[in-house]
Order: sequence, then C-alpha cells, then structure tokens
Amino acid sequence: MSDRKLNLDSLPDLLTVREVAEILRVSPLTIKRWGKRGKLPAIRINSRGDRRYKKEAVLWLLGIQPKDQP
Repeated sequence: MSDRKLNLDSLPDLLTVREVAEILRVSPLTIKRWGKRGKLPAIRINSRGDRRYKKEAVLWLLGIQPKDQP
C-alpha cells in the first residue's frame, strides 16, 4: 500500500481490483468476494474477464456522494 494522499477526483471512472482494495483498505480477495455477493458489482472487460468497478459504487461504499448530486 502506498502512503500517498488519495485524490478521489483524479480516479478513473473504472477501477481495478487492486485500486479498489487500496482505496477501501481491504484485500483484493475481499473485493472479489463482495462482487460475488452483490455488495460491489464488477464489470467484466476483455476476453480474460478482468474485473473493473465503477468509481461511484466505491465512493458510495465509503459514504461519499458525487458532487453533482444534492
């Protein structure tokens, strides 16, 4: 894990398992489990089926609402 300050505004719209795990301070395995349980749905990309997660869903888990919503 890095010690750099997390800048939520600079995050891409789709995040990798590792990025989400770092943001939420849990293991990548936990992120994958949450996906299977529906707590954090994954988007599958490419032929390998790599997982990506919507930034809005990750922020929602943190209790952060997007700035453009009331």
